[in-house]
Amino acid sequence: MALKPCFGKLRAYSRGERAVAATGLHCILELYRCPLELLNDAAFVKEALREAVKRASSTLIEEVVHQFRPQGVTAIALLAESHISIHTWPELAYAAADVFTCGSRVRPEEACRYLASAFMAREHSLIKLPRGARPAPGARPSSRSKKEEVRCPVPKSAPIAG
Repeated sequence: MALKPCFGKLRAYSRGERAVAATGLHCILELYRCPLELLNDAAFVKEALREAVKRASSTLIEEVVHQFRPQGVTAIALLAESHISIHTWPELAYAAADVFTCGSRVRPEEACRYLASAFMAREHSLIKLPRGARPAPGARPSSRSKKEEVRCPVPKSAPIAG
């Protein structure tokens, strides 16, 4: 099976030539085969969260980080534009990130690129979901505007291309 590009452009519903723009983009990022020590390091997860906020060009309002026992971390950033969350399962070498932003100046996909790289994920999956894109009456989503999942293996030390 051929792999699709990991980070594409947001597409909205369309009716004829008129597009109905989304109010935001919800990125659901799955990070697989990450180093266990990163996934259980609350300070690292907190710093990765803060940097993801910057990469998304978002405004941090508040953050919460919790270290679970015996393992795992959850970190959540409340943004003026919505939120970013990271949840880790070191025992599975897995992390889940949720990047939901609204507005035209934000870059949620940049935050996802950064997180996949920072967590040294050897494989990742990204689902991009336009939020608030209500189609005009009678319009159907175009084949390019449907929710799309892509799995992207990443070599251990290779950067993610933008």
